Amino acid sequence: MPARQGGKIYCQLLIDPHRYALIEEMAVQADMRVTAMIRELVYVALESKINASVYREAKARDEAIWAESIRKRVEGRLRSRAKTHETQPETVTK
Repeated sequence: MPARQGGKIYCQLLIDPHRYALIEEMAVQADMRVTAMIRELVYVALESKINASVYREAKARDEAIWAESIRKRVEGRLRSRAKTHETQPETVTK
């Protein structure tokens, strides 16, 4: 069963070594990590095999999850900074 990591699903994938080398070469040429290249290749294959409206809906839902995770991350950082400023002792200058 795949695990969740953030808003994504983590799965392991076994790829034969010579075809992996091809993907690795593509990633280097595109200045991408290999995992990002594999993800992109999977998404391109899905888009070509799945009904366009179904794919667009899934993509839009994934993008909404991503936007929500970014919003929560920004809010968390703002709260953290606010707490840091509250707990710092005030300095008195004469």
